[in-house]
Amino acid sequence: QLVWNLVYQDRFATCNKWDPFLVCMDLARSQEEVIDPKYLWIGPDGRNLEGQMYVNLTETGKLMVMGFKESMSGAYTCTLSHKIIETMTQEEREVVEAYKFMVYAYREADHAYQVFVRYTTRECELPANSQFFEELKKIVNNIISDLTCHIIESSYKCHSFKRPKQGLRHELFVSFQVNPFAPGWVEVCHQVPYDCEDATNTRVQEAKDRIGEFFNKQAYALKHEFQTVPTIHYVDNSFSATHIDSCRPGFGKNDLTHKNCASCCVVCDPGTYSPNNDVTCQICTRPRVKKYGARSC
Repeated sequence: QLVWNLVYQDRFATCNKWDPFLVCMDLARSQEEVIDPKYLWIGPDGRNLEGQMYVNLTETGKLMVMGFKESMSGAYTCTLSHKIIETMTQEEREVVEAYKFMVYAYREADHAYQVFVRYTTRECELPANSQFFEELKKIVNNIISDLTCHIIESSYKCHSFKRPKQGLRHELFVSFQVNPFAPGWVEVCHQVPYDCEDATNTRVQEAKDRIGEFFNKQAYALKHEFQTVPTIHYVDNSFSATHIDSCRPGFGKNDLTHKNCASCCVVCDPGTYSPNNDVTCQICTRPRVKKYGARSC
C-alpha cells in the first residue's frame, strides 16, 4: 500500500549572507526513527538536483544551494520515501512524503536620508538665491565625499510669509537626498571585511550626522561670530532628516507576501520587475517575465 502525505512548508532563505540550507522533513518527522530513507530533490526549473554543481546533497537529505543568486529563487521540492515496519507482524509499508520549500533571495534595504533645511533671504527674486543654492550643494558634497556618499534630487523653493504685526519674511526651502552610492562605492564595498550592505548603511548614517553638524555650526556662528547677519542665512533648528529605504534593481518590499520579513527587499516574483532603486516591484503589462529578480519587463 502506497500512502501519500503532502506537506507544504514555506521557508525564507537568504541570498546575501548565507547559502540556503534545507532539510527534507518536518519537525515531527525529525524526532522519529526513519527506516531506509531515500531523498529526491527537485529544483525550481523542474530538474533533479542530484549531481548539480551548485548544490550539496547529504545522505541524510539535507540540501545546500551554493552561490545562491536571485534566479535560483522558487520552489524546491523534496520527496522522502521510507519504510514503516509493523511491530507485531513485521509487515513493511512504504511511505512517501513531499515537502515544498519556497526560497526567496533577499537583501537588507539600503538606507538614505531626505534632508530639509531653510534659509532666510531678502527676497524671492534675488539672483543670489540660486548661486547660494549651488554653492551649498558643493559644500555639502565635499563634506561627505570621503564616505563615497553624495546628494541627489536637490531642489529649493522660495516662499513669503506675512507674520502678525510684522512685514513679509522670505525663506528658501532646501531639500536633498543623502545617497550612499557615489562613484566608487563598489570598490569600497570590496575592501570591507564584512557585509557590504551594513557598511553602506553605516556610511550614509555618518554622512547624515556630518551634515547635521554642519548646519548646527552655522546656527552657532550666527549667534556668536557674526556682527552683521548675512543676507542669506540659516534658520535655526530647521534641519531635519527623514530615513528612507531603497531596494536594488530586481528587488522590492511586500509586507503581504513576506510578512516574516516585511522590511526586507525581496526578489521580484515572475511577472513583476523593478528597474530602479524603488521599493516596489511593478507588474509587467506583457507577462513575458518568467524569472525571479527581473529588472525590465
